[in-house]
Amino acid sequence: MHALPRTQPGTIITHSPTIAAALLDHAVDVLVIGGRLFKHSAVASGAAAVEAANRVSADVLFLGVTGIHPQAGLTTGDADEAAMKRTLASRAAETYVLGSAEKIGTASRYEVLPLDAVTAVITDVAPEDAIIGDLERAGAALRRAG
Repeated sequence: MHALPRTQPGTIITHSPTIAAALLDHAVDVLVIGGRLFKHSAVASGAAAVEAANRVSADVLFLGVTGIHPQAGLTTGDADEAAMKRTLASRAAETYVLGSAEKIGTASRYEVLPLDAVTAVITDVAPEDAIIGDLERAGAALRRAG
């Protein structure tokens, strides 16, 4: 949220009360999708959240996952959260995955999406790192953060 100019107009749709609160001082309109609060990630999930997410569309989705792995794909640690993330991605024209170094090469229990189902993975991992080549061969489009 720090990179978003406070005067930038637009609409942000989120299932994260934390993200919604961080946008209080921004010019954007904020739509919060509700549901069961998954306390580990501080996001709404479950059937009510998925149903609400199916009624909105987005130009761009910034998707957080806990694992980005060449064989397992994009993963997270909770089945309901994985379903919510799949729904949000299905409603977005473009989906970018935020892939910090600790997530690259890691696999969690529940698949969210295959690597080639998103627009790109934005990562801070050095291009010469062996895992980057593995991810690209597995179908990931990678973009360097920074």
